Amino acid sequence: MRYFIDFSYFGASYHGWQRQPNANTVQQVLEGALSTLLQDNTTLVGAGRTDTGVHAMQMIAHFDCVGLENIEHLIYRLNAFLPNDIAVNKIFRVRDDAHARFDAVQRTYMYWIVRKKNPFYRDRAHYVKHPLDVELMKQGASILLEQTDFECFSKSNTDVKTYRCTIKSAKWECDGEKLIFEITADRFLRNMVRAITGTLLDLGLGKSNLDNLEAIIKSKDRSRAGASVPAKGLYLTKVLYPRNIYVTKG
Repeated sequence: MRYFIDFSYFGASYHGWQRQPNANTVQQVLEGALSTLLQDNTTLVGAGRTDTGVHAMQMIAHFDCVGLENIEHLIYRLNAFLPNDIAVNKIFRVRDDAHARFDAVQRTYMYWIVRKKNPFYRDRAHYVKHPLDVELMKQGASILLEQTDFECFSKSNTDVKTYRCTIKSAKWECDGEKLIFEITADRFLRNMVRAITGTLLDLGLGKSNLDNLEAIIKSKDRSRAGASVPAKGLYLTKVLYPRNIYVTKG
């Protein structure tokens, strides 16, 4: 039987989600906990990858096992077993062919910025000390909705077949001390959100303008876009799936 596991993690201590040799990753820790409690070698397939230091308010992965009799008890035991920076929220049955990565239809990320030095945000947000033209940054975000090819924001030397993505929303909002960029799309390229955020920050800092932003996107040239902002301010916040992949009781 196949199950989806919904979990959160604070990424400061991890080299991202995906298992890799000689590095501490979220996948490695969570697979180890599941394998121990289920007394079986359990492999997780995640909805995507997050880089070193990136956080997730909601990440989804799938795994297979014979069948779970008491899911709530398993969640309780997992949370007691796991370190404090990883938490399991839900586990639910899905179709046997459901895939955490390929069946996802929408993902949402947030990027947190603080404009006043605050030690409590040291590993949680990017501190920008210079004044920002937030209205111009909002206008830049709206331009993204008119585009479909985002090669200029993609990490170089990736093995993707297409750089086309459909961005469904992109907006800046103030939330107390934080300035938050939230973006939702059907898919994201590697490093895309951090590169977009850095490029929009260039607008706010007066290093670029709206015409230049459109030219950057059309150029498909990563070197013309802004620098990637630090990973510590990035959060995967939601992964959405079609309803027909879930198995309901009865």
